[in-house]
Amino acid sequence: KMDVNIGGIISIIIFYLAIMGVGFWAARKSKKNKNESETEEIMVAGRNIGLIVGIFTMTATWVGGGYINGTAEVIYTSGLLWCQAPFGYAISLIIGGFFFAEKMRKEGYVTMLDPFQIKYGQRMGGLLYIPALLGEVFWSAAILAALGATLTVIINLDNSTSIIISACVAVVYTLFGGLYAVSYTDVLQLFCIFFGLWLSIPFSFTNNHVNKFSTNKSDWLGEIKPEKIASWIDSMLLLMFGGIPWQVYFQRVLSSKTAFRAKILSYVAAAGCIFMAIPAILVGLAAQNTRWSETELDPALTVGNILKAESHPLILPLVLQYLCPAWVSFIGLGAVSAAVMSSADSSILSASSMFTRNVYKLIFRQNAEDRELMIIMRFSILGIAAMATLMAITIESIYGLWYLCADLVYVILFPQLVCVVYIKWTNTYGSLVGYLVGILIRLLGGETYLSLPAVIKYPFYDDENKTQNFPFKTFSMLISFACILLVSFITNRLFNNKILDKKFDIFRKVTNISQDHIELTAANMTASRCHINDTETLKKSPISNIATFNPNKDTFSSIDTTKITSDIKMNIQ
Repeated sequence: KMDVNIGGIISIIIFYLAIMGVGFWAARKSKKNKNESETEEIMVAGRNIGLIVGIFTMTATWVGGGYINGTAEVIYTSGLLWCQAPFGYAISLIIGGFFFAEKMRKEGYVTMLDPFQIKYGQRMGGLLYIPALLGEVFWSAAILAALGATLTVIINLDNSTSIIISACVAVVYTLFGGLYAVSYTDVLQLFCIFFGLWLSIPFSFTNNHVNKFSTNKSDWLGEIKPEKIASWIDSMLLLMFGGIPWQVYFQRVLSSKTAFRAKILSYVAAAGCIFMAIPAILVGLAAQNTRWSETELDPALTVGNILKAESHPLILPLVLQYLCPAWVSFIGLGAVSAAVMSSADSSILSASSMFTRNVYKLIFRQNAEDRELMIIMRFSILGIAAMATLMAITIESIYGLWYLCADLVYVILFPQLVCVVYIKWTNTYGSLVGYLVGILIRLLGGETYLSLPAVIKYPFYDDENKTQNFPFKTFSMLISFACILLVSFITNRLFNNKILDKKFDIFRKVTNISQDHIELTAANMTASRCHINDTETLKKSPISNIATFNPNKDTFSSIDTTKITSDIKMNIQ
């Protein structure tokens, strides 16, 4: 058995207390802002996140436990060519910043799902919450699995117990902290990762049990076999575009003080993601060149000088503990653990924010008071954390979890986001058909990590390993996108040309606009006409309080919405 690392336990306690202290300090700071409801203060931090803190929190949102642990793992197992996530997610930040950040921030949305509910209706928006939720759960699970792996190394707990403990810590922290707390702990998190990992590099490479760095490229670069090229491209496209439609990303965008800053922080964070991946890559290379049988590592975890498959998710903490001096291990393990913990609250908060606002309030309880919403948010945090914990326990590879994170989001939400932002003539019928077809085509392609067999075996299917070598995820996304466009075009023609009677327009999205659509869009147009570029203007805009709209009440008593409503009907009809 591995010896208990008392120093590691102490370091975790110290760094946890530091993170918790910063979180509670930031939470108290956020409560001083009386201009926002408590729920919106938690969701978008009063839209008062500045450029510097925004860059840190955007970078730290991706640079979490799954990021650094998964990068070290895949470098050890497959080489640099297969280390796609850091580069893919960095590119996704650039694309997101250029095409979506400024547009979303200018409209003054509170969550990523707001534009979907404005355009397609509240219930369709609620349906789109499902893949968004699953994406956040997968990501949270990757984070929890990473922290569980670290605790497994440090205090010799089995992985399941470690993950459960990690989830409890993350839940307690998230229940008390809002986006302010998340943002400020993210700043500390990046410093922890930067200092803790870079400190370990010279010691790990100069350890007596580590061979000299190989000059043979194939040893550290890895290779992409010809039959895997299409699959590699598929995975990279998934990361690049599937990394955009995330609430955890747009939460930072929408909390930025201005639309311009929302774009800039995306660009700078992309560079930060690459930079922060470098030490994790070097850790993986050090592990690759280590004679593990000569270290104090439990022999049951090795086969000669090579680590067994079950040890691969533990690469980073193993290097810190067995290749570095005790004091470096003390700092490194504690810093990494604290960093992982502080990133767990981001995804859990994002998913619970969407549920509380876009599902519970907008669909079921439009008149719910702030106190009721806070209770619902806390219960949703507990439920989402429980789902993430189960996923973290049942799926072995952190990097596998990482890919699953962006999978459903890429296939389903990305084409929907493109349509809702750029293709104004799409409608609810197209959105619904694209949604259902996208899910069906993707699931029929199978999923190795979920032991889901492939019903559709695309060209180049590998029967021996039961894997698709065809870019079927991108294919599924394109099919979903095409369905949205085609069905929207057909239904628009059928209803607008009176080929079908308007009584068949069950969603009232072509011939007759539903009342909730008018009100949500009116608020959106009002926000746009106000030229929202600063926090104070945004606070006064009705879009910041979409969830309070009631079809049976005169919501816009203080503004003249007659012309706005007329404009909407003319534009759509």
